[in-house]
Amino acid sequence: MAGHSKFKNIMHRKGAQDKKRSNLFSKLSREITVAAKMGTPDPDMNPRLRLAVNAAKSQSMPKDNIQRAIDKASGSDEANYEEVRYEGYGPGGSAIIVEALTDNRNRTATSVRTAFSKHGGNLGTEGSVQHGFERLGYIFYPADAGGEEKVLEAAMEAGAEDIASNEDGHEIWTAAEDLHQVATDLEQALGEAETVKLAWKPSLTVDMDEKSAGTLLKLIDALDDDDDVQTVWGNYDISDEVMEKLEG
Repeated sequence: MAGHSKFKNIMHRKGAQDKKRSNLFSKLSREITVAAKMGTPDPDMNPRLRLAVNAAKSQSMPKDNIQRAIDKASGSDEANYEEVRYEGYGPGGSAIIVEALTDNRNRTATSVRTAFSKHGGNLGTEGSVQHGFERLGYIFYPADAGGEEKVLEAAMEAGAEDIASNEDGHEIWTAAEDLHQVATDLEQALGEAETVKLAWKPSLTVDMDEKSAGTLLKLIDALDDDDDVQTVWGNYDISDEVMEKLEG
């Protein structure tokens, strides 16, 4: 995938969510509310909330929306969301992990199962594909944050485990439990990151041909359209050539 971040391709189709701004904002708000409810409503004292707020800021979510989502956590009328993970197989032998926040497990399970079956996939049991992924912290800086050497030095100093740089930017990997601290230290050296989140990183990736990729992207879009679904991860790799044909 010359010139493109392979992981960003795996995380979600680049730009696919730009068309769904309001949908994205509602997902970010839900994560902020849940994070604030699980800990203190102060981002400086609550690592998960800080990550959620930073993710919202990176998507240009207005400050008022962010504050409203934090305030919702103390409201008695707020729905009780729980975290649910679904695992399954997509087209072309791809493995998919879906993370959701839901106040109705049955509704979400039905919706996710329908998306898989309509688009050439099969929903599996919990743990069916997780073994092919590693739970890690993921931090992304755009290329203008600094040169490869500067970012590498800062990442190593901060205790990161791995870094990959290309013309798109810098991907930094940490142990899951170190994500908050590494992100905080990197912010001192490089400014605010574009993305900071816990990730499912695939051990191996599967190359998608044009037919499989086309169906797979429809599956990811269908899952993304679900308000309860927060993030979709997969072990697929779609080459630039295939992507150009699909978008052409």
